[in-house]
Amino acid sequence: MLAVFLQSVPFFALIGLGYLAGRSGAFPEEATGYLTKFVFYFALSALLFGFAANLSLSDILVPTYLAAYLCACFVVWALVAVVAILRRRPMAEAVVEAQCGVIGNTGFLGVPMLVILLGEAAVGPVLMALAADLVVFSSLFTILITISREGTVSLALARGVVMGVLRNPMVMSMALGLVWAALDLPLPRPAGDFLTILGAAATPCALFAIGASLAGKSAERVEVAVWLSFAKLVLHPAAAAVSALLIFRLDPFSAMVMISAAALPVAGNIFILARQYGTAPQRVSAAILISHVAGVVTIPFVIAWAMGT
Repeated sequence: MLAVFLQSVPFFALIGLGYLAGRSGAFPEEATGYLTKFVFYFALSALLFGFAANLSLSDILVPTYLAAYLCACFVVWALVAVVAILRRRPMAEAVVEAQCGVIGNTGFLGVPMLVILLGEAAVGPVLMALAADLVVFSSLFTILITISREGTVSLALARGVVMGVLRNPMVMSMALGLVWAALDLPLPRPAGDFLTILGAAATPCALFAIGASLAGKSAERVEVAVWLSFAKLVLHPAAAAVSALLIFRLDPFSAMVMISAAALPVAGNIFILARQYGTAPQRVSAAILISHVAGVVTIPFVIAWAMGT
């Protein structure tokens, strides 16, 4: 575990640097928002396109792997939702809490960190997990929140879900990369160099942006936030381990990547959605903060354990 922890120190140090910059006022909230947009729309999209352009659809869409990952996610998602309902929380809040239990910071933290720690072979499985989060669970969130508010499903809702997926730059960059690879198109050297330079900015900028955004998070509703962080950092990787190793019996490397991806802290985009819909944003904010702080210890531990399986 010590070796993995030491390898992960630079990643968390960048997050810590961003946090200190945000807390000190040297990097204000407005700057964090623009940096996040730069990573989301440009740097990370270039990185994902470059990764996907060197893969094939079969590298990302592995039915057994996808089934194992979704199985683990839905078990934890349902458990967290049931706990919220037993606490007599409305359906919308139960959905938000369930998202916190399974949607990790795969784009900003998982892609750069896991690929470096686990090697280039981890690209396909990590992108599969990211795609599942963006397509399956983002769509599920939108559908259930709308039903809880309007009590019905409409054609407009279906159209909105599809357009939401298509407008996501991470989804589109991966899709375009796979199309480029499928067509076996050559990438001109200037274009390749451009993508390499832009994509290289994704890792440091994304990690710094995570830290800066955490500086504005509060720790209200701590009890619930601790439970949600526990579900994400402990229950989710545990469910992934059972699903990958015991039920679907994936090969050791694929299982290791899946378990590691499941160990990532709560994704920041859940807070954006929670605030947009006016549903438990403080609770989500606290879960993001606590899970990222606790993840400094839990993530290296889970990855080290997964590497030894």
